[in-house]
Amino acid sequence: MALDDLKSAVPDYAKDLKLNLGSVIGNSDLPAQQLWGTVLACAIASRSPKVLRELEPEAKANLSPEAYTAAKSAAAVMAMNNVFYRTRHLLSDPEYGNLRAGLRMNVIGNPGVDKVDFELWSLAVSAINGCGMCLDSHEQVLRKAGVERETIQEAVKIAAVLQAVGATLDAEAALAE
Repeated sequence: MALDDLKSAVPDYAKDLKLNLGSVIGNSDLPAQQLWGTVLACAIASRSPKVLRELEPEAKANLSPEAYTAAKSAAAVMAMNNVFYRTRHLLSDPEYGNLRAGLRMNVIGNPGVDKVDFELWSLAVSAINGCGMCLDSHEQVLRKAGVERETIQEAVKIAAVLQAVGATLDAEAALAE
């Protein structure tokens, strides 16, 4: 199992990450599509080649082709949106918020999977990318759709752990060069 390979690659000093990795993926209460879509989108967003290489095959095996593509789409569109909307939020001039974005985001309206799943994946990627506006927006859509806070937190925990594992493994790879 790729998850076991990824856990075994985590150094001893990051034992908590190893344990959390097994917990947030191996013991998740999320339905398979939500879980593996979140894992794939977050693995992409982590920007860690090792995390993505290890987890992508299992994600692909657990997702329909439509969900696989939608999870990748969530990571792609949120990479753009998180920079754009985070910048709007951080600029002290509120007039930027009144300007038309003018960016294509068609996949958000028609992701090819259940809208709730796509919103959950988008929220998790936004957590990695640190966009408060996007986090709030996706969380509100999810809550209005009846998604429990615990489900939202599960996705955020996956994001946090995969980001931390990616940063740790990439640092170890850089130090080994």
